[in-house]
Amino acid sequence: MSGHSKWKTIKHKKAIKDARRGKVFTKLARAITVAAQKGDPDPEMNPTLRTAIENAKDGDMPKDNIKRAIERGSGGGEGNTLYEFSLEGYGPEGVAIVCEILTDNRNRTVAEVRKIFDQGGGSLGEQGSAAYVFKNPENPLFEVKIEDQGLAQKVLELVEVLDDHDDVQSVLANFDIAEEYANG
Repeated sequence: MSGHSKWKTIKHKKAIKDARRGKVFTKLARAITVAAQKGDPDPEMNPTLRTAIENAKDGDMPKDNIKRAIERGSGGGEGNTLYEFSLEGYGPEGVAIVCEILTDNRNRTVAEVRKIFDQGGGSLGEQGSAAYVFKNPENPLFEVKIEDQGLAQKVLELVEVLDDHDDVQSVLANFDIAEEYANG
């Protein structure tokens, strides 16, 4: 019987759930803002914006948040200019990693991503050093097979930490890990 701690349990679970939703909403709002900056703020005339709005609706993002993101991207509302670029590097065992970035502060984000690579046993590379592997993102040029469980966990943790970063929109990596190592 949880008694007096029932509310605390609910409060903590809700806080965790809200933090996850907030991260997702931030990424979706940034995608909408950039799409509105690059083209027409009317979704009917801007297919990139229309796709970003559909993704936001699929993620249960409130209409007010979508509207504010469009206003921010079209020059209205508060907010800074967002920059879109990619960072490339290599993880443990030579796994190629490309991060698609969307940020308001390029220098801060590069420093933070470099630190994540360093802590994860990888290194940030120059522009073009790993992108050639992902000419077709669904089918990389080659895959790095990882057969050691410790290395597999290290690669998975690096990719997960990069993906959890607020400014990273997506992460591409060319590893091939046996299923028993990926799940445990």
